[in-house]
Amino acid sequence: MSRTIKIRKGANIRLVGAAENTLTESISCSVYAIKPTDFHGLIPKLLLKEGAEVKKGTPLFHDKHNSSIVFTSPVSGEVVEIVRGAKRKILEIRVLADTSNTSEVITKPSSMSSKEEVTRALMSSGLWPFIRQRPFSTIARPSDTPKAIFVSTFSSAPLAPDADFVMQGQEAEFKDGLSALSALSSGGKVELGVSSEGNWFNQFSADANITTYQGPHPAGNVGVQIHKTNPLNKGEVVWYCNAQDVVNIGKTLTTGELSVDRIVALVGSEVCSPAYYRTKLGSQVKTITAGNLKEGNLRIVSGDVLTGEKVDEDNFIGFYSEQITVVPEGDEPQFFLTEGWLAPGFNKFSLSKSFPTWISPKSKKFALNTNMNGEERKFVVTGQYEKVFPFDIYPVQLVKSIIVNDIDMMEKLGIYEVAPEDFALCEYACTSKINVQGIIREGLDTLMEEFK
Repeated sequence: MSRTIKIRKGANIRLVGAAENTLTESISCSVYAIKPTDFHGLIPKLLLKEGAEVKKGTPLFHDKHNSSIVFTSPVSGEVVEIVRGAKRKILEIRVLADTSNTSEVITKPSSMSSKEEVTRALMSSGLWPFIRQRPFSTIARPSDTPKAIFVSTFSSAPLAPDADFVMQGQEAEFKDGLSALSALSSGGKVELGVSSEGNWFNQFSADANITTYQGPHPAGNVGVQIHKTNPLNKGEVVWYCNAQDVVNIGKTLTTGELSVDRIVALVGSEVCSPAYYRTKLGSQVKTITAGNLKEGNLRIVSGDVLTGEKVDEDNFIGFYSEQITVVPEGDEPQFFLTEGWLAPGFNKFSLSKSFPTWISPKSKKFALNTNMNGEERKFVVTGQYEKVFPFDIYPVQLVKSIIVNDIDMMEKLGIYEVAPEDFALCEYACTSKINVQGIIREGLDTLMEEFK
């Protein structure tokens, strides 16, 4: 029987533009890309040059510090371009797809219960990067033995996809993926975090330890779920994986052919017809946005509005992204009496009851833009962070310990349990407009250097 945990601290940002439960094939994509920048802390080492022919599953590059972790091509074709940035940093490896769709043959594990065989298959196929770890929120180290493996089956972020709809018809593959992950965990069954508003995942109670979560965002964050059920101490490691990636793991290990399918939700107030699209990892954003966006100056985000990455239609969907969000840029001048700081704010959303909309029904949704309505100010203690931060951690004190680079205090205040995404609501609520997620990332990077 599953247990239920109620999250009381947090907030749901109710945006216009949720996806309708319709699934459409994305338009044909000619160029796919894998972006090393999607993997924090990774230093890529190329295995192929421009012009090289590849199959689906052919290794493109590997981690400089661990050559067994490879990143493979999502399609067959030709390496058409290696995009570099400042100091020749590798930003993208682009593959021009052909029509043959030939695939490398992956050696299937003879048993899903064999940790060594499952690990070998995941690393050789390029699926290992689907598995990430806490602390540090980076790709898991294969040499570690995690005390648990978590799968958060839902997202509580603004306009997040409906997990029950996305996973329909993939029961067998998800179950196979759970079996593979269970083999990697020293604790046996995978820890499955499910939403109280869904029921699709409850059928796997015999295959995983299920915990049901109620409450506002960030209830769907895997960091919250780890903290509430199996908190991290110094020296411990927990791995985690997304639900759709569990399906890809199951498909790949049972068929011997790389699976990189992804259902992406196109959402936001500036989308004409928000819906779900079936695509592949590394496809271009325009394959699902073409002809479906409103006119105007828009912000396209790969991911959700709190933690996603700003992209344009010629860019590529992030490795871990399951939604594309489109909102107004919000850079137009605002008359102070009607839209500015003296406006009554009947169409504005606030966590601090600054506008009368706090008394409006929970069904009311808002078309918000990216305007910060101010700039960075003195970092003052307001109590706002604690209202939206469900961890048993002092968030402001942790942030300040990172700013002054006090490593001992960071550890005492629980930095090993958090990741930037866990502070996204704190950043949204912050009166001082502090880049809280960036500060948390800096603190984690400092500790990563200490561990080397």
